Amino acid sequence: MLNRLLSGDLPRSRVLAVLLLLIFLGLAAAPFVFPGVKALNVAAKVLIFVVLVASFDLLLGYTGIVSFAHTMFFGIGAYGVAIASSRMGAGWGALALGLGAALLVSLLLSLAIGLFSLRVRAIFFAMITLAVAAAFQTLASQLSEWTGGEDGLSFKLPEWLSPSFEPFENEVLGVLIDGRIITYYLLFVLAVALVLALLRIVNSPFGRVLQAIRENEFRAEAIGYRVVVYRTLSSVLSALFACVAGAMLALWLRYNGPDTSLSFEIMMDCLLIVVIGGMGTIYGAAIGSVLFLIAQSYLQDLLRVASEAAHSLPWLAALLSPDRWLLWLGVLFVLSVYYFPTGVVGRLRSSRAGA
Repeated sequence: MLNRLLSGDLPRSRVLAVLLLLIFLGLAAAPFVFPGVKALNVAAKVLIFVVLVASFDLLLGYTGIVSFAHTMFFGIGAYGVAIASSRMGAGWGALALGLGAALLVSLLLSLAIGLFSLRVRAIFFAMITLAVAAAFQTLASQLSEWTGGEDGLSFKLPEWLSPSFEPFENEVLGVLIDGRIITYYLLFVLAVALVLALLRIVNSPFGRVLQAIRENEFRAEAIGYRVVVYRTLSSVLSALFACVAGAMLALWLRYNGPDTSLSFEIMMDCLLIVVIGGMGTIYGAAIGSVLFLIAQSYLQDLLRVASEAAHSLPWLAALLSPDRWLLWLGVLFVLSVYYFPTGVVGRLRSSRAGA
């Protein structure tokens, strides 16, 4: 049953299986196990980034396509929900229409980019996607009548997802259930369903062809596969999953703006997470997202504690200052790449194979 649910792509490492189980249980029980607004925000962001990074890995890790336009589709999904909800009001119909329109726009754009650009070589395609993403971000900032410009759009959600909605009078396991927690579990269900769908895709005959194209596109073409068609389909599927991830972000924040979903920093975070978790492994998206986002969210707090503990050594306290958290995040990334060159998942699987 588990083998079928995971599309035959089992962890193949006892340590990896335990880590994935802990991540699943931790995210499933996050509102009850990790109290506090910040912890819940981090858990929700992990769910969103797992989907976003896994969809990006479908392009980079499985097909060998380097695209810098991935966050554009992430932003389209977020803007679709935000524009529809702000204009039509709080309602499930507005959410459905916004998501449907965003998926349609993402489909058409990714298809156009794929058909016109995927015939060129890697670096040129990367530059084209970068230019398209930059143009879209500028467009989103200037169309203030629709997108709210630099200020973005705030909107209301259906009553069940509203923070003021409280279906129970009493607490459940010490936590008062409200619309915020219901929204979190909606994201949780969506994330699990989308990751399982991606596992099905990459372990299907279609996914095997993508991996063959990644390894040697000339050989794949020679044995009869239309490389451009498969690469275009991969680009379209990746864009659609990223679009849904953007809609998940908008649902959680109840706001969207250019810096929220279209920032180039998000693209860089995706690249870092893919490298940390392991390219060509959907499981790497989950491992990498958890490690990176926890470090990003709590590294400053840890450095503050360490700096205060080292107050007797001024030079060490200054080095451990919370203001230098980006430096230490970079050091951690360099160490992770050095000790896990194939990512955490790749290292764990190779260790298991060696044993």
